[in-house]
Amino acid sequence: MARKKKKAVVRRSGAAAAPYEKGIDALLAYFHTEVEKKARMDIFKSYVTKNYSKQDTKSVFACPDYKFWNFTHYVGTAYWLTMEYELSEKAVYWKNSLEGYINSLVAEGKELLDQKTPTEDKPVVSISPMERLQNKISNTIMQDLLDLEDQWMNGVEATLDIYSEFKRHGLPASATSQVRDLLEGWLLDYEDAYHKRCDDAVEGYAHLKRPTLKSRIKTITSMLSDLDRLKSAAKATRRVKVKGPRTADKQISKVQYKREDKDYKLVSVPPIQVVGQVRLFTFNVKTRALCEYVTGDVNGFEISGSTIKNFDKVNSRKTKLRKPDDFIPIVLSKTPIQISKEWDTLSTKSSVPNGRLNSDTIILKVFKK
Repeated sequence: MARKKKKAVVRRSGAAAAPYEKGIDALLAYFHTEVEKKARMDIFKSYVTKNYSKQDTKSVFACPDYKFWNFTHYVGTAYWLTMEYELSEKAVYWKNSLEGYINSLVAEGKELLDQKTPTEDKPVVSISPMERLQNKISNTIMQDLLDLEDQWMNGVEATLDIYSEFKRHGLPASATSQVRDLLEGWLLDYEDAYHKRCDDAVEGYAHLKRPTLKSRIKTITSMLSDLDRLKSAAKATRRVKVKGPRTADKQISKVQYKREDKDYKLVSVPPIQVVGQVRLFTFNVKTRALCEYVTGDVNGFEISGSTIKNFDKVNSRKTKLRKPDDFIPIVLSKTPIQISKEWDTLSTKSSVPNGRLNSDTIILKVFKK
């Protein structure tokens, strides 16, 4: 009598083996560790194609590929909804989160599509700086992290020097935010499993011993610290724009001074001649205050509004003249050394000038030394 052949046992794998009967959290944890990248991408794209308009689907598909497979909780939610499993309160929460994420991809994709400019001869895809950076991130550091994850899944306790890899790939500090999102997701899962804060995480990583979990938490934390160092290094080396001095005509555009005084028979030096000089004498016809301004700045005097800038408050001085008609001719005709000797003979005390000019101020004379 012929023996009956045994039926072959078909073992499920990939998304088909997801433990949906344990709830959506268990399924999401399974997707994070057991479903391959290509399968995750196909599931996500299929869900978008079936549930969104052609225009929105086109916008979503304009985004970098890693946006479709990288966030496994969104892919798992799309699979749950596609299979029409029970819409529990937790499932509704993830459904809303998925819709929000896809809407953000629609907006991002529209911006990328708007930046593509075809020519009259043939359509040419114009890659924007943002899209170019997205592609570079996806093809370099994200791939490095996926390789690291594959090694972990195969039981190899490997590490990755994020700081060195950023430098090797020539990635800017602005790329750290996307890498941080991925690493923080990993860290949350491993910490939940290590500290037993989430039953699904504990079950999903039950095959790992506590020292292994602790080692991976340490590795991810170190990579996050490297991202902080990259941002700090970018700020430290950022080029600082040094504001140069304004031109002389702009500096004197609002200056107030007295052009001529008929009582003392004095005419002011044009204020444009003050800019860049190192010694200046002014006389206030109302208060009879004589001021000597001295500067050691390499750019000489500057004028802001009606104020003299860059003068040395130690060597500059002001005094009130009892007999202006006797002393002012000395200022107009003598050298700085001769003026200083005559100044020392005055009986009135000297004080520090405030640097302000006004409608009563005569600009007597300027010197280059």
